[in-house]
Amino acid sequence: MSLATQVENTLAASRVPNTTTTPSDNGMTALIDLVDELCGVYLDNSKGYLIESRLAPIAKRLECRDYGDLVQRAKSLTGAPLRGEIVDAITTHETLFFRDESPFNALRYKVLPDLIQHIESTRMMRRIRIWSAASSTGQETYSIAMVLNELSKDLPGWDLQILGTDVSPSSIVAAKRGWYSNLEVGRGLDAMSKSQHFSQEGAGWQVAPELQRLTKFEVRNLLKPFPERDQFDVVFCRNVAIYFKAKERADMFRRMVDTMTQGSWLFVGSAERLSDLGPEFTPQTHCGCTVYRPK
Repeated sequence: MSLATQVENTLAASRVPNTTTTPSDNGMTALIDLVDELCGVYLDNSKGYLIESRLAPIAKRLECRDYGDLVQRAKSLTGAPLRGEIVDAITTHETLFFRDESPFNALRYKVLPDLIQHIESTRMMRRIRIWSAASSTGQETYSIAMVLNELSKDLPGWDLQILGTDVSPSSIVAAKRGWYSNLEVGRGLDAMSKSQHFSQEGAGWQVAPELQRLTKFEVRNLLKPFPERDQFDVVFCRNVAIYFKAKERADMFRRMVDTMTQGSWLFVGSAERLSDLGPEFTPQTHCGCTVYRPK
């Protein structure tokens, strides 16, 4: 039986209630459960290729007997680096600057102007907090920072901060560094944006200091409790909940709302809809982008 067929068969079996790991699946069910536990990515049939293409090479390199052996090593007291490697391998790092464009137009022309007006009329503190909740290697976070930086000249004295989080430790290391290759900056940035917000360094481009001052990054698993309450005015959580089970997805978004201020805005992926979560998730359309105002 080929590895691809084995993956497909085990994924199908793993959807049966109370399925347990058996010797015949070579630990694949346990690996599926481990990935779900570590980062919330549920490996159904549509994502079975991730095991074959991303995790099988790790098992082969470590000379594991089977996937069960890989799971045992990852769960051992010394398995933290391996757990991080599994998360890095299974999570999607495909991203680019100003991805989909319309959310950033909505941010620039609708969300931030309305938010600034709301804060000026209702709060003593002139502060804006934005969360990029699946920031990968930082392109989304720095795209938000470019928009916010362009408006900051009209906001003297305001406290502006963007938090970028991702479950992948290596992605956060790359985001903090803020250095991107010619290919990476060429994906989504025009020449003017590149010259305004980056400086050439070696064979690539370094994010400008003023953008780095607006941003901070940390590793965060969206399935775990969030430390904040009533802090974020804008949240970008795009193209990550599609990998979660329905219950985990609903729980994450409801906990996310608890971190958001009155008058806040929530961006999700262009193909995502939250109307099934309740009337507080009512969509609005601005600049061709669907956004939510849950509070």
